[in-house]
Amino acid sequence: MRFATISNRLSLITASDTVIDLARTSRGWFGPNIQDAYEHWDELLEFCTTVTEAGTPLSDVAATEFGNPAPHPRQLFAIGLNYADHAAESSFAVPEEPPVFTKFATSLANPYGTITLVPGKVDWEVELVVVLGRPAHRVAAADAWRYVAGVTVGQDISERVRQQAGPAPQFSMGKSFPGFGPIGPMLVTPDEFDDPDDLELGCLINGEQMQKGRTCDMIFPVPELIARLSAITSLLPGDVIFTGTPAGVGFGRTPQRYLAPGDELVSYVRGVGEMRHLLVAGH
Repeated sequence: MRFATISNRLSLITASDTVIDLARTSRGWFGPNIQDAYEHWDELLEFCTTVTEAGTPLSDVAATEFGNPAPHPRQLFAIGLNYADHAAESSFAVPEEPPVFTKFATSLANPYGTITLVPGKVDWEVELVVVLGRPAHRVAAADAWRYVAGVTVGQDISERVRQQAGPAPQFSMGKSFPGFGPIGPMLVTPDEFDDPDDLELGCLINGEQMQKGRTCDMIFPVPELIARLSAITSLLPGDVIFTGTPAGVGFGRTPQRYLAPGDELVSYVRGVGEMRHLLVAGH
């Protein structure tokens, strides 16, 4: 199944590409806020199997109506160096443990619109984003996908100067400026994929391919990340995990390249959708 926030309302995208407002269709059983729905995800999935109405054609929905499908997570995890080629371009060895940090929730943004640049070196990092649909504590990797509500597209926008400010790196600060965590446009349940552990993702700037990878190349696949995180802390419905980026980021290039005003950044995961953002100068 595919879900989205459209005009700030929880929506089901049907197999025939129509949009169902689930609060209206359920007569208030489910509210319009998608974040609330994660607390009752199994009930929502069951209800959606009974929906028969036609809905509004998806083609009639403007891109600007799509919002973040996980706008208010209680916990937001991000994983560094989770692709060997990205570790290599960053001059790091392949990690034995997944490096974990956070992006503060106020950095989250919608899948279409503008991203305001800040002083420094602003870089791109396309990522598969996982949203939890069940409480998870000490989950075995073999069972981990059962705890996932769905996956979506994310960008871990990063200002590299602040990120590397010492004496200890400031990953969370360099990656948490407003708008530096866009997510969307759809949330797709794992059963929609032949293999949810092997999805293509990538990004383009002004039409030029910058990143292109497959999630099967993750050092720590999604089930392993959930197992390792849930072994330490309880994961909650609606929590978000940015799972890492493949090679092709700006600071790993020769010469280095960073985002500039007027750039169009397109980010995608095949089978999920794409985000589009215009980079604008700060004031």
